Amino acid sequence: MNPSSALASVLVDELVRGGVREAVLSPGSRSAPLAYALVEAEAAGRLRLHVRVDERSAGFLALGLSKGSGRPVAVVTTSGTAVANLHPAVLEAHHAGVPLVVLSADRPHELRGTGANQTTHQPGIFGVAVRYAVDLPAPVVRPGLGPFWRSTVCRALAAATGATGPRPGPVHLDVCFREPLVPDLDDASEAPAWPDSLDGRPEGAPWVRVDPTATTSVTPIEEVARTLVVVGSTSDPSVAHDAVVWAGERGHPVVAEPFGLAHVRDSALPHGPLLLTATDWLDAHAPERVLVVGRVTLSRAVGALLRRHDLRVEVVSEGGPWPDPSHVAVAVHAVDALRAEPDPDAVDRAAGTAWGDEWSSAAIRLAEAVAHAPTPWPGGLAVAASLGAALPDLAVLVVGSSNPVRDLDLGVAGSVAAEVVANRGLAGIDGVVSTATGVALARAGEPVYAVMGDLTFLHDANGLLVGPDEPRPDLTVVVVNDDGGGIFTTLEPGAPERASAFARVFGTPTGTDLAALCAAHGVGHTLAATPDELAAAVAAAPKGLRVVEVRVDATTHRTAHADLRALAATTLTSD
Repeated sequence: MNPSSALASVLVDELVRGGVREAVLSPGSRSAPLAYALVEAEAAGRLRLHVRVDERSAGFLALGLSKGSGRPVAVVTTSGTAVANLHPAVLEAHHAGVPLVVLSADRPHELRGTGANQTTHQPGIFGVAVRYAVDLPAPVVRPGLGPFWRSTVCRALAAATGATGPRPGPVHLDVCFREPLVPDLDDASEAPAWPDSLDGRPEGAPWVRVDPTATTSVTPIEEVARTLVVVGSTSDPSVAHDAVVWAGERGHPVVAEPFGLAHVRDSALPHGPLLLTATDWLDAHAPERVLVVGRVTLSRAVGALLRRHDLRVEVVSEGGPWPDPSHVAVAVHAVDALRAEPDPDAVDRAAGTAWGDEWSSAAIRLAEAVAHAPTPWPGGLAVAASLGAALPDLAVLVVGSSNPVRDLDLGVAGSVAAEVVANRGLAGIDGVVSTATGVALARAGEPVYAVMGDLTFLHDANGLLVGPDEPRPDLTVVVVNDDGGGIFTTLEPGAPERASAFARVFGTPTGTDLAALCAAHGVGHTLAATPDELAAAVAAAPKGLRVVEVRVDATTHRTAHADLRALAATTLTSD
């Protein structure tokens, strides 16, 4: 099956699996792959196809079909002005709350802006009138695209029906196709097994089952004995709290990233993200299911776990698009599902508890090994450990992206502060000084700290500018200064065999004198050269704005992280 036919077939198949029973088509050349797929689906009795030569009429026909049936209805056009002719129907669907699914065929990306025939900028053409919009690139023969296509359709249908938002409405999938646009005439039996199979999904079921976020009846989360709960960053701290309570009631182990309130991290496995790097141990103690709560953005080990082929992944979503970057989730639950009472008869609790105890025992042994292992100073892991031990009770810690947050996640067994705040929406390094200042001003009276790398600090050096008549924060900023982009030493560009180009385009040393920079802004500066000096600098509650600098050697990051992973593997080899 050629790539364009494969993409069209998968999209139509997943639309049907998601409940679409009517489709309206306006003929065109670029939309030919979708036309053939729709005809095939109708011949199989899976949907009813309507053909209209005028796109404006086609849009309103689809609108009427949806209003009459209460189901999402697809309308398909070719590229160019054909798409624009759907705009009146899309606007009506937007204001009336009708689940209209627009599939517009498009030229491949390389033809945009080149003067190619019947090519305009179609993504975003409906503006704010759609609940969800996606620009699907022209396909190539590559394993792994099938789950991406299917989960994209699931997201579109969830948005169209209001399952992930306050109200149903139209959605737009702009689908790029590259020639050939017609199905292959060769014997299908000789074609490769592509696109990807349904990977064990139930026949006729959608790739992702989405429970509505706003409903009067909550669908409980199925009881699965060997369940691991992974908690990431949540918009509402109560969701993370509910997750650890839900897990505790069922004896499920929890791996938590270091964000939010302390009790969430303290209720989780000590060094849980590090435990996941011991792959041999993980193979022998693999969960049947992972329940993901919030966005997990830090650990590659968590990402690798979620991509295991023999694992069932489910997600608890706070509403809107659910986090699933690998397109592996089979179900999406509303947060209220975490508050449902457990069913004592639905699962072999003894088996689950015994398996959970094995995880807890392994995590405790790993924590003891880490606690007794040397942590070289100065280094990012040592700074993280020192902060965890020295911050006062009730401290609020704002964490920058890149190395400092990963050092906290990997190197500290439990919570590092009463609350950890971070910009994890896009996990950028910009604006962190100002973000921390805002937190400190909003939480006046509480001890507020920040920890970040030197590039993150320099990227928002203007955050130190506070006018003489402005309220000044009580904030201590700890800067882990490795003179550049130390995070890259732990990633692929930092491998020794790539050292020739590393310093200039990844390491980017600046040589900035942070003490002089602080002095220029009238901000206090302290250089902490030992763990005791760092502890002394942060032990007292912040008074005014000041900076504590800890200088570390960027070349130590890669080895330090590798040593921790090796320690985890060695500690757990006996299991």
